[in-house]
Amino acid sequence: MGYLVGLKEYLGEFYDKSIFEQVVDSGGHWEFHLHGRRTIKGRALENLAYDIKVETEAQQEQVLPKVEIKLLYPALLDESVQPLIKINEQVLKLGLDPILSPRQRYFVKNKSLFPLMKDQEVVFFTLLEGELIRGIITGFNRYEITVSLRGEIPVTILRHSIYDLKNKKGRCFLKSFQEEHRDWEKSRLFVSEN
Repeated sequence: MGYLVGLKEYLGEFYDKSIFEQVVDSGGHWEFHLHGRRTIKGRALENLAYDIKVETEAQQEQVLPKVEIKLLYPALLDESVQPLIKINEQVLKLGLDPILSPRQRYFVKNKSLFPLMKDQEVVFFTLLEGELIRGIITGFNRYEITVSLRGEIPVTILRHSIYDLKNKKGRCFLKSFQEEHRDWEKSRLFVSEN
């Protein structure tokens, strides 16, 4: 047995915080990438338990189920972000829908994310509809992972939209792979209790 130095404290401070609180408090416009390869630009009005109420650019109120949102970022960054999102055609062809049951999702353990974040390792997230996002993890909580793209552009990925997570060497960080390989134990942050 062992533990990662700093993980418990990090989770205590950030695990229950949500990007959606920040989105509402900002009063600004945000770009929401939704399943079905749709995007909506709008200002968040209210953070509900399972939804977010948004006023679109056409000044219409819309309630977006959070499970439909794959990623989001401030709308001012749209022209910078769009060219940095690539598509994995093989994953796109799978035609994957949102995964409603948490037990069915492609899960990434906090103890895998924490060393990747602390070491500022470049990682590649593939989302359920094939979006490929390359960047450095700058934060995470229960439902979201914030990634800094090239040029330090922040994008928040909702954990339920992840299909895969790999590093530059192609090492997988999904729970299904890490349960056996336990890469967090190889981290400089890992302390053995033996």
